[in-house]
Amino acid sequence: MKIIPFQTIHYVWTEHAKEKMAYYRLTEQRIRRILRNPTRKEEGVAPGTTAVMQPIMKNGTTTQELWTMYQDRGNDRVIITAWRYPGKSPVRGENPIPEEIRNELNMQ
Repeated sequence: MKIIPFQTIHYVWTEHAKEKMAYYRLTEQRIRRILRNPTRKEEGVAPGTTAVMQPIMKNGTTTQELWTMYQDRGNDRVIITAWRYPGKSPVRGENPIPEEIRNELNMQ
């Protein structure tokens, strides 16, 4: 995977990502913080994507995880989605990709 310096990254937010951020009350700044300092990084469920996570801890226990999935395209970092996972997520197995997300990825 190619490393892009953060100073040269241009963030592009999909409509799906904007909707999910509003639903989960996540700001662009919070998503950028997850991207810059992920606790866990995995291959995304969509081809050519990466998913990164930061936990939310209370009293030493993970109560939630904040995730975002993105795809690098040149100097553009396309933010595909963001979500809150209740508790601690298992290491990724097979996950279905909603058709609306697949269609949006293919259109860009």
